[in-house]
Amino acid sequence: MKILFISDVYFPRVNGVSTSIRTFVYQMQEMGHEVHLIAPDYGIVTEDEAWIKRVPARQIYFDPEDRLMRYGAALKMLPDLRNENYDVIHIHTPFVAHYLGLKLAHLLDIPCLETYHTFFEDYLHHYLPWIPQSMARNLAISISRRQCNAVNAVVAPSQPMLNALREYGVKASAEVIPTGLQAKSFEAANGDDFRDRHGIARDRPVALFVGRVAFEKNIDFLLRMANELRRQQPDMLLVIAGEGPAEKHLHALSQKLELADHIRFIGYLDRNTELNACYRAADVFVFASKTETQGLVLLEAMAQGVPVVALAELGTKSILIEGEGAMIAPEDERIFAAKVFSLFSNPGKRAKLGEAAQQYAAKRWTSRIQAERMLQFYQRVLSRNAFHALHIDTLKTKNG
Repeated sequence: MKILFISDVYFPRVNGVSTSIRTFVYQMQEMGHEVHLIAPDYGIVTEDEAWIKRVPARQIYFDPEDRLMRYGAALKMLPDLRNENYDVIHIHTPFVAHYLGLKLAHLLDIPCLETYHTFFEDYLHHYLPWIPQSMARNLAISISRRQCNAVNAVVAPSQPMLNALREYGVKASAEVIPTGLQAKSFEAANGDDFRDRHGIARDRPVALFVGRVAFEKNIDFLLRMANELRRQQPDMLLVIAGEGPAEKHLHALSQKLELADHIRFIGYLDRNTELNACYRAADVFVFASKTETQGLVLLEAMAQGVPVVALAELGTKSILIEGEGAMIAPEDERIFAAKVFSLFSNPGKRAKLGEAAQQYAAKRWTSRIQAERMLQFYQRVLSRNAFHALHIDTLKTKNG
């Protein structure tokens, strides 16, 4: 098949959408399919530009990490896109990419799908704080319903996310297809060397969070949890790997809680050279986001044999199974901290749960399994589209 992805974000912008796109593209390419991507130009060349069509873009004043593609500039690609003879368009974000994808699908006369990656209902008010939270939530639901019903089919990364879309009034054909793990996520890495490079004692108990440092990730809770945990484990360290708009706020909160000796912000890590080692350096992976449509970092930690303690909310419900590499905790700092401490204080229990985590990730969450499911969904959408076109042509003939 020949597939055109369209997204408002991609590397060098680091987030879950970028990771999902890269994972599916690499796996589909390995399986013999051709995939191209339309994405913003960040002015930085990445390692995999050969299959990417970069569009001139401008910065967004309230979100400087992101870029807004210029719609008109993207449409100028139309003659070249016609020559590519794509089978299907797959949209990954709801901004310029959504409307561009719909327009191109119409002009190229091919079906259009969209993955609903982000739970905007509990997300939008963080970035539009001047709008009342209830109004922002209703706006997000309304836009999501309209956009999802405008495409031929919708992909949801988890069943709870699809359930939410159905509650919004989304009627479009839909399938639950999460992002899988690339083989590199299982490659062995040296956690001790990572600790040495970052000045962390090899025997120090480390809890790790990896992800965008954004308000919707509920990292505030992890800091308050760490404040409880240090009472039981005075030498504990919470490592936060990532960057984002909540950094200033979290630094201020760590000072307020007097956590300077118990928290380390280490920024973004290169996925190819450092991320696996960062996971391996941790004793426990901790996660408290309530807005994840999947929670890929949980699986990445598990693939490295690191046990997880996390909330099971929205998309993470589809990943987390108690005892299968994870301990599920409520949003209560003391209970969450007690679960982390139970792993810090019992190396045997920690090792057993870590081994179960790696087996679980390898058995159920490889990228090939999920890519095969996505390709099968494309074929069903193409078949329905062809049947619909034939039906319309038949009616036109009858009505002469």
